[in-house]
Amino acid sequence: MTKFMSVLDAAFLHMESHDTPMHVAGLQIFSHPENAASDYMQKLVQHLRNVTELAAPWNQKLRRSPESKVLPSWQTDSDVDMEYHVRHLSLPQPGGERQLGELISRLHSHRLSQRRPLWECHVIEGLENNRFALFIKIHHSLVDGVTAMRLLVRALATDANTTTAAPWSASYQQSGGEVAEPRFKKIASQMKALPEVAKAYGKLAMSAVGSSGTLVAPMLAPRSVLNVSVSGQRRFATQHFSLGRIKAVARAAGVTVNDVVLAVCSTSLRRFLKESNNLPRRSLTAMVPVSLRGKSGGGAGGNAVGAIVASLATDVADPKRRLLNIAADTANAKAHLASMSAEAAGQYSNLFMVPVVLQAATRVAAGIRPYFNVTISNVPGPAEPLYLMGARMEAMYPVSVPTHGQCLNITCTSYAGKVNFGFTACRDALPHMQNIAVYAQDALLEIEQAYGLNIESSSATEGAAKTRKKPQQKLQPSRVPLNSGDIA
Repeated sequence: MTKFMSVLDAAFLHMESHDTPMHVAGLQIFSHPENAASDYMQKLVQHLRNVTELAAPWNQKLRRSPESKVLPSWQTDSDVDMEYHVRHLSLPQPGGERQLGELISRLHSHRLSQRRPLWECHVIEGLENNRFALFIKIHHSLVDGVTAMRLLVRALATDANTTTAAPWSASYQQSGGEVAEPRFKKIASQMKALPEVAKAYGKLAMSAVGSSGTLVAPMLAPRSVLNVSVSGQRRFATQHFSLGRIKAVARAAGVTVNDVVLAVCSTSLRRFLKESNNLPRRSLTAMVPVSLRGKSGGGAGGNAVGAIVASLATDVADPKRRLLNIAADTANAKAHLASMSAEAAGQYSNLFMVPVVLQAATRVAAGIRPYFNVTISNVPGPAEPLYLMGARMEAMYPVSVPTHGQCLNITCTSYAGKVNFGFTACRDALPHMQNIAVYAQDALLEIEQAYGLNIESSSATEGAAKTRKKPQQKLQPSRVPLNSGDIA
């Protein structure tokens, strides 16, 4: 069966080149089950390979046809080579975080074969402290961040004694929440939404020319070292915090958890760029993906993502005011998107991404002002501990996509009381990128201290933050009815 791609899905495919692999990935760290047999890893690999029938999108490959370059489509592959897609690797000694990071950086640099279904799973053993990892990469034209999260965690159990099927198994029933709409009806609904889209862009244009200061407009971002052309080699770094600490700051400041995440990234980037004399005088801006998919949605894949642009207030020295400025901008931007119908929001977001796609596809990053400076995503994950064949998942990190003009991507996700950050960058364009991850630790401390929060924790375990005194200033940004990626 042939399935044509949406405009956004096709854009991710057309953006791919040797320098811009367009797959996203997830790194999952597990501790071995107690009293695991010596052949546990071999049995795990076989469990992941022994799938007789695959579900979409894992069984979808590109259809080869004359019109595929203009109208790309998927076809079902009924003979997937599971030994090719599920690979067994081992880390060199001592199997520390450094060795794992180097391996993930290399694996993420390699493009997926377009002659096969666009995904790979790497089972990595030899991680110190009796741990192993899964690194699963899948093309962005097949999934967005929310869908990828749901596809990966459904293969995990909520207790150590339960074994579930591999995430690509057809034994999982699709949600059925999305019903295919007749083409003529879809076109009619899109035409009906055009005036709404035009009105939304008019409001954005007014902000760009200074007539209205409520929205941060694209194309007003300063030029920076983050906005250059990239090569195909990647570098990956991680950081994590207890969700309790993030929530404590959010409560003290009267903002959302997502605002605190953006402020941590902003503060870390400000220090990183300032140390190398590369901090622009004007504030950096961030594109923040917003899920347009319902809570029960997801289906077999595809992208249902909107986008907002917000200031990171990197030109503000005071950490308190920096956070409050970020919160005000994101609240306005999300309210703007939430004011539209679902159809209009989708069209608005597709048009919003056109300059980004053109810049990435034509490699003109060095010659034009960036549309925004950095992408920062926040994907909510499972709240309870999960298990794979008795092995407890200790952490999960998103691994994302740098492109021409956007050499750094920061994505985070929540899991079992922690917030895990994945920093993905072009190895050549942004040397020493791992310092951004290191500085994120100091960034959260700086914000906590600004709000008088006492951190009762050791270096090994992060405790909740407690307030010493009531903050003098609070911002209450409006809540909008969007699945915006905020961690609840």
